[in-house]
Amino acid sequence: MVWRNINAVIDGKLYLGTIDAAISPRTLADRRITHIVSVGSEPIPADNPASGIHHLRIRVEDVDYADLLIHLPTACRFIHEAINSGGVVLVHCVQGLSRSATVVAAYLMYSRRIEASEAMEIHASKCGLSQASKYAVLYDIPVWHLSDPVLQEQLVLFGLCQYNPSPREGIYVRWRQKIDRYLQNQQVQGSHR
Repeated sequence: MVWRNINAVIDGKLYLGTIDAAISPRTLADRRITHIVSVGSEPIPADNPASGIHHLRIRVEDVDYADLLIHLPTACRFIHEAINSGGVVLVHCVQGLSRSATVVAAYLMYSRRIEASEAMEIHASKCGLSQASKYAVLYDIPVWHLSDPVLQEQLVLFGLCQYNPSPREGIYVRWRQKIDRYLQNQQVQGSHR
């Protein structure tokens, strides 16, 4: 199987895709998508309640050190409730590779109580060979090692927070402070150039 604009992670229940999948009426109809998780701010038809599709928008852009971690519990509950009620879910970002893959991996961790590395391996095996995983095969590296390191770290923290990071949870607070310090240092360095 090769990477397409949509791939089944849990057959007939959970799909991972690109924005092209989220805006394609045929793709959505063919897979009977009833729920969409959009990671980013790009508009899609499901933004309109008249579309009939239940939609969760997570406004996290594809930038270094984006905080997706705090949104993972909401996304996991949304996906879990949709699947348990007979719905079919598409999780997408623009390319379907990092932010949306992180949400899908988090859901696998949440629903199966597995570690981040196992969730990323399941994702990679279900979605076929992306460009990154082709290199993983060539160099005999587990695919999840090639994912965005910040998002990978957030998946590990998601597990450590027992799938429920919050602004009052110590692990999350310490990680967020570390990220904030890093970003402040980047701004200071940028202003001195």
